[in-house]
Amino acid sequence: MIAIVDYGMGNLRSVHKAFEKAGFPALVTQSAEELRKADGLVVPGVGAFKKAMENLENLNLIKPIVEFIEKGKPFLGICLGLQLLFAGSEEFGWQRGLSIFRGRVVRFRETSLKIPHMGWNTIRIKKPAPIFEGLADGAYFYFVHSYYPVPEDEEIVAATTRYGLEFTSAIAFGNLFALQFHPEKSQTVGLQIIKNFGHLVYP
Repeated sequence: MIAIVDYGMGNLRSVHKAFEKAGFPALVTQSAEELRKADGLVVPGVGAFKKAMENLENLNLIKPIVEFIEKGKPFLGICLGLQLLFAGSEEFGWQRGLSIFRGRVVRFRETSLKIPHMGWNTIRIKKPAPIFEGLADGAYFYFVHSYYPVPEDEEIVAATTRYGLEFTSAIAFGNLFALQFHPEKSQTVGLQIIKNFGHLVYP
């Protein structure tokens, strides 16, 4: 079973529908027990980093998410679900994250850019990863964000995107994958990402 974490900050319906369309059963849940039983875990998210961490803590979901990742089972973070994996974010002052990876989340600072970065943009694949199976370098995906991660370990960077500067738009480490863009809003290429993740859970 693929569990989609409901902590009050994701476009859960779109993500759930994307998995249904791809032919993979998924459950939207706030239950720590369901997360522990899941074969694959998806953490989507849109909004403020601090509020996200507060909601996860109030729902007692931080520990089961971290434990799931540590077991090496397939994990997919989307947008805010990518950013939460790092030590913290500078949004509204320093906010602590899940600290799965070393690094921080920072705001776009180029004043000539329209913030948030919203719309279609390309990714540059930096290393092969099963999440990109069947996708070409330079594929377009849909973005909506004002902050982006700055990993300390370049080895986890799976793809980058240029918006004033080149920022990390996807990470891959073992069976953990996380994306700054929204596959559920990215039409055919996004559905391919969802399918690729589904095949990792149900080989």
